[in-house]
Amino acid sequence: MTTHVRIALWGVLPYLSLTVLIAGTLWRYRYDRFSFTTRSSQLHEARMLRVGGPLFHYALLFVAGGHVMGLLVPEALTQRLRVSETMYHTVALTMGGAAGIAAVCGLAVLLWRRLRVPAVRQATSRSDRLVYPLLTVVLLAGLTATASSVANPYDYRLGVSVWFRSLFALDPDVPAMAHAPLVYQVHALLAMALFALWPFSRLIHAFTAPVGYLIRPYVVYRSRARATPYRHPATAGPVRRKPAVRRKRIDAPH
Repeated sequence: MTTHVRIALWGVLPYLSLTVLIAGTLWRYRYDRFSFTTRSSQLHEARMLRVGGPLFHYALLFVAGGHVMGLLVPEALTQRLRVSETMYHTVALTMGGAAGIAAVCGLAVLLWRRLRVPAVRQATSRSDRLVYPLLTVVLLAGLTATASSVANPYDYRLGVSVWFRSLFALDPDVPAMAHAPLVYQVHALLAMALFALWPFSRLIHAFTAPVGYLIRPYVVYRSRARATPYRHPATAGPVRRKPAVRRKRIDAPH
């Protein structure tokens, strides 16, 4: 690989991917903000969705957290906190591997549901046909990189992490990434492609997570349950009970 190709891949492409992500998201919000949705297909089939949806999303949160810890936290900080290299890599391997496997299993359930249920399959857009395979390959490449760390002595915190942090300083450390194992390079390239595609797919709904739902006040409403008539002891006629006033938190739209 020539020097110019290395600079293009690890010094220029990350900023192009980030630019497309930001500009595409702003453009879509400006001209098509009502499409910030997953285009939910829950009405067509809900049983497999109840299993695959939470499994995939919660596992993906752990995967993202593991990437933040591995890429942004330097090795010097963990050494200062008296976390040994053996302990760090053991936790990263077990927790990261478990989260990655769970995310792949959840995605597999969602893909099987999309292929098996005719109504859901017909609702699949063109961007979905590109996003789902790309997301699957990204997860599998990440799992492969995690598994390879068992036999490969390569320490990604001295290579990939250094390159990633150098991007924020606008001074990309191209050699740090260029000398990384191929599986890490493939994982990074696929991730950049996924981020570039993000604003133009259903992945955009990640920016509309209903965080405000957690602090939303209760909504007071009256139950429509049939009132139970009873005879008041001081009167001769029946008296109907008033509908009970209840409080309920209205679910956020899916």
